[in-house]
Amino acid sequence: MLTVDFDRLAIGAGTRVIDVGCGAGRHSFEAYRRGADVVAFDQDAEELAGVEVMFGAMAEAREVPPGASARTVRGDALALPFDDEEFDVVIASEILEHIPHDDAAIAELVRVLRPGGQLVVTVPRWLPERLCWALSTEYHSNEGGHVRIYRADELRGKIHANGVRFTHRHHAHALHAPYWWLKCAVGVRKDDHPLVKAYHKLLVWDMMGRPRTTRLAETLLDPLVGKSVALYFAKPAVRRAAA
Repeated sequence: MLTVDFDRLAIGAGTRVIDVGCGAGRHSFEAYRRGADVVAFDQDAEELAGVEVMFGAMAEAREVPPGASARTVRGDALALPFDDEEFDVVIASEILEHIPHDDAAIAELVRVLRPGGQLVVTVPRWLPERLCWALSTEYHSNEGGHVRIYRADELRGKIHANGVRFTHRHHAHALHAPYWWLKCAVGVRKDDHPLVKAYHKLLVWDMMGRPRTTRLAETLLDPLVGKSVALYFAKPAVRRAAA
């Protein structure tokens, strides 16, 4: 389940990509599959171990083009262990809402992006997220949980203030919003609840089969109740001369 539009990013052979806060690796795997040189970055060693195994399995199964590379790096998003302007594409999907010092994290994302490169940030959308918070304290009040709810224009301004140009916005995962409202209503840890199990089965069926009916429904519903918002930025290729 991808939140980022890879076609818009034009990721391909030789593109240097870092997936900051990669989690289980969904975006890293797609970049690798498209032939990029990928760094999957996270602070969770257990998650990274699983990503490393999958990278190896993809290479062994020849699911990636010749010349593509992928590695995992563990560290802190507030102090990325990379040189300035090292990456062509920086992805930060569903991580900023977890970070108390988000301004520092944003500055790091921009710092490692090369001039002319692209940054994409995704976060939970304000309305679906607000409903989750209203329905359940447990949903967000836990270690490593969500510390804020963004309005898209607010986040856009924060990122733009670091010298990158906003280029595009879209919403995603409308079918997932009701699933999380349901979980929050019955208890976020009650995965065995009949309604939760039934809806989860529907989501798995949709992700595996991608039928036209649900694809169309989500396309129509994304602008209204998409669970996530994705913001795209470009770093100027030429810095302005100092006044």
